[in-house]
Amino acid sequence: MSGRPKLVLASGSPRRLSLLNQAGIEPDALRPVDIDETPTKGELPRACANRLARAKAEEALRALQLDDELRGSFILAADTVVAVGRRILPKADLVDEASQCLRLLSGRNHRVYTAVCLVTPKENFRQRLVETRVRFKRLTQEDIQAYIGSGEWRGKAGGYAIQGIAGSFVVKLVGSYTNVVGLPLSESIGLLGGEEFPIRAGWLNAS
Repeated sequence: MSGRPKLVLASGSPRRLSLLNQAGIEPDALRPVDIDETPTKGELPRACANRLARAKAEEALRALQLDDELRGSFILAADTVVAVGRRILPKADLVDEASQCLRLLSGRNHRVYTAVCLVTPKENFRQRLVETRVRFKRLTQEDIQAYIGSGEWRGKAGGYAIQGIAGSFVVKLVGSYTNVVGLPLSESIGLLGGEEFPIRAGWLNAS
C-alpha cells in the first residue's frame, strides 16, 4: 500500500455506502456502532441529529483505537432525523409506528436533518448539519396499506425511504436529495476534502 489514508464508515447502512460509492469513494471498512438513539426529553431535531452523529463517531473511534490495522483512519459517521415541527419521528420498526408516521406526513411539509461527523487521523472532529424540506402528497388509506406491505419502511427514519416507492409520494423537495437518503453527499465530500482525504483518487476508473 502507498501512504493513502484509510476511511472507515461508522454505519451499516447500504444507502450511505452506496452514496459514497457514487462519489467514487470506497471505505476501507464498515464499522457500524450500536448506541441508544432515543431523543432526550424536549430535544429539538437539529440538536438530536448533531448529538447522535457525534456519539456514533466517538464510539467508532474508541473501537478503532483497539484495532492495529485501522487505528488512525478517517472515520465518517452520520445520523438522520425526520421531524414535523419540533416532533421527531421514530425510526420505524413496527407496523403501527410506520402507519402513524405516514398518516402524519400525508399532505404536509416535514424536514429531514442529517448530521455528518468526521474524525481525522489526528482525532479532530469536524461536523456539518444539513436540512432538507420535503412535502408529501395526500396519502390515501390504500397508499399507506400498500406501502406498509412493501416493507421498505423498516428501520427508516420517519417510516419511509425516498429512494424507493415513497419517492412517488414527494411533491416538493427543497435542499439536498442525498440528505434525505441518509448522507448529504456534497457536504460529506467537502468535509473529507477539507481534511486532505484524497476524494478524487477513485474517479479515474469510475465509469
